[in-house]
Amino acid sequence: MVGRLVRVAARLRKRGGGSAVPGLVVNSIAPGFLSATLNGFRDGLVIVTGSSGKSTTTKMLVAVLEAHGMRVFTNPSTANIAQGITSALIERVSLVGTIDADIAVLEMDEGHGALIAQRLEPTTVVLTNVMTDQIDRFENSEKVLAMLGTIASRASARVVTNGDDAMLEEFAATLTSVTIDRFGVSKRVLAANPRGLGYARQSGSRIVAGTVVAAVDGASAVIDVLGSSLTVTLPSRGAHYAVDAAAALSASVGIVGARFDAATAAAAISAMRPVFGRGEVVEVRGRRVEFVLVQNPASFQLNVDQLPAGLDQVLVAMGSDVRDPSYLWPVDLSGLTRVTTVSGSKAYEIALQLEYQDVVIDRIQPDLGIAIDDFLALPDPSVGVKTVIFSADCMRRIRTHLGLAQ
Repeated sequence: MVGRLVRVAARLRKRGGGSAVPGLVVNSIAPGFLSATLNGFRDGLVIVTGSSGKSTTTKMLVAVLEAHGMRVFTNPSTANIAQGITSALIERVSLVGTIDADIAVLEMDEGHGALIAQRLEPTTVVLTNVMTDQIDRFENSEKVLAMLGTIASRASARVVTNGDDAMLEEFAATLTSVTIDRFGVSKRVLAANPRGLGYARQSGSRIVAGTVVAAVDGASAVIDVLGSSLTVTLPSRGAHYAVDAAAALSASVGIVGARFDAATAAAAISAMRPVFGRGEVVEVRGRRVEFVLVQNPASFQLNVDQLPAGLDQVLVAMGSDVRDPSYLWPVDLSGLTRVTTVSGSKAYEIALQLEYQDVVIDRIQPDLGIAIDDFLALPDPSVGVKTVIFSADCMRRIRTHLGLAQ
């Protein structure tokens, strides 16, 4: 009740904001609430964590489980730390502390997840990958792996891991008391992505058993699971989204068990809309706009490589979450050719990188509100749709400015 009152007060104070405040308050006055509630689901707790792909993998997994008749509690992708998860629970929990769902599937930040892992009892943990990510928090890949290991070590039934990620494979070899399920890509898919898939260390061998992405063509993928080849429509273009689908399918097989139906799973994923900002195409002020979130060098490269050639209206926005702009310098942005507007608090830094890579810049406007308003006011592009590439900070600010759901 206290949490719900705080939620109302926070939203009255700032419309659309204050989502973490109820969780902060409840975690302070009832520190056992989070773990007691999450550990109380009949069919267990599933945690999805890793450097990248958590949000999309979680949403895909939820879609597949619901398609098989399971009632699922999950958290919004923006609520993947302790207070955000608690706030999400407050939205659904009854006054006696229960939630009308069979299973919980949670996206969890690797750092915050490691801090609360000892209080949780997950049945399944899904590990997406280890990447160079958020250097102000995770200064090296070994630190990330240690945090993921802390979370995965709590799994009681299975760990679903990326067989193409050498660091995760080495860790998986140390787990002897749980089932290890693997997902990955075929040699054909890897060859079609000569820059790789961004893992800190790529495995030198292909997985011999598990869920495998056999082929990818834009937003369509063929995924081999349980002896069936499933054709799946992805929420956006690229092999990285196909890998997310493979992770979700691999986890689903273990969770659903004998009731798992491949056709039902493929249909559920194919019907899924993108997680906001991850290749999401929406209509804003009468214009079709694609939003592309980039959170680390790997996701930046993978997403830029998948953009249609010749786009003539692109806005690139980098914000305060990019603490050290040199972090992104390994990314080859030359494929953009031309950028209409560069914006955000790190506008000049990302503009310098674009300039060095021979990308033509029409305008630099650090003020995000002005930049997006002017960008949307331009006539429709001659190629593709208006495309906004942004970091997480700019994503939140732009969506708030445009009145889009967070």
